[in-house]
Amino acid sequence: MYKNDRTIRRYSESFKLQLLSELSKGKYTKREMSRIYDVPPSSINDWINKYERKDLMNKRVMIETAGETTRLKVLQDELDLLKKLLIKKDLEQLANDSYLEVAAKNLGYNSVEELKKNLNIKA
Repeated sequence: MYKNDRTIRRYSESFKLQLLSELSKGKYTKREMSRIYDVPPSSINDWINKYERKDLMNKRVMIETAGETTRLKVLQDELDLLKKLLIKKDLEQLANDSYLEVAAKNLGYNSVEELKKNLNIKA
């Protein structure tokens, strides 16, 4: 089968609107409409977006218990605390490296590694 052998379907505006109106009546689901009219479900979703019929899109509803919500809040707070601690640790390490560079320069060493070696500092 060649690439150009595929059939290209074009749907009229009235057909699209008719399909959406039938869908809004709730008699059939999107999947059933797709099978009845032999239209890909992705095309139906595109038409819903095109004609701004968000009421026909699937909705995602999160149902959580109060315990799950509080646990989620606690975990988010813990994550924020860990991020702050990590930033603080990185800043302290940067400051320590800067101090060692200044000390190596003032004491006449060629590099920080040479200073660490002479002072037995493990890094």
